[in-house]
Amino acid sequence: MRDIQQVLERWGAWVASEGEGRKVYYAPVAGGFRGLLPASRRSRTSCSDGDGLIISSAMSTLKKKDSYLYTLLEWYYVYGMSLRTIAGKLGISHNHASVRLQTAEGFIDGCLAALGVTLEMDRYVQREPVTASGEMIREKLAAKSGDREDFNAKSINETS
Repeated sequence: MRDIQQVLERWGAWVASEGEGRKVYYAPVAGGFRGLLPASRRSRTSCSDGDGLIISSAMSTLKKKDSYLYTLLEWYYVYGMSLRTIAGKLGISHNHASVRLQTAEGFIDGCLAALGVTLEMDRYVQREPVTASGEMIREKLAAKSGDREDFNAKSINETS
């Protein structure tokens, strides 16, 4: 399962890397020639041109459906605005801005899932899977409590 926030961070870097100051959502440099010129400032981890175009397609779908959510993603991932700054510009609370950003991220994630595309960056942006039984959570909590056996006994007694 891919981490959509990491995907969008890389996409935002891809958009901002060469199109700074121009609202161009495609690479202005031909594929294969990117990276030949030295970076003029600190760069962010970017995605490939192919991945960038796929994500841009999902973004244009979002823009047609809800331009407000599209703008949130653009401000956050392309321009690097903080949630507090975005909330201030929109006149909403930080929490509302966060919820709306998550909604927009979910839309893009859903578009990519519906298309069934495999991105080149997928191997770098995977989330840590959590098993249905919650085994990983139990192990982490047990490590904090010190004794796994003791933790399991306590949790069984509490549920009974």
